[in-house]
Amino acid sequence: MAKVNVSLDAELVVEVMVLSGVGSPQDAVEVVVRDYIARGHRTEARTELKDQTLREIDAKPQEPQG
Repeated sequence: MAKVNVSLDAELVVEVMVLSGVGSPQDAVEVVVRDYIARGHRTEARTELKDQTLREIDAKPQEPQG
């Protein structure tokens, strides 16, 4: 896998290390980024399911109103 070097504020990295409980700055930031991506995928999956259900409801023929 390709590697990327990113400069971050030291206080930010220390905060990430404390919150994630990881001793290595590299690993701590990687854990946070992976969690952020996984959370995004879970959100997409939930909203996709909800959107699909709403589309199915809208596709059903409706009885005349009036």
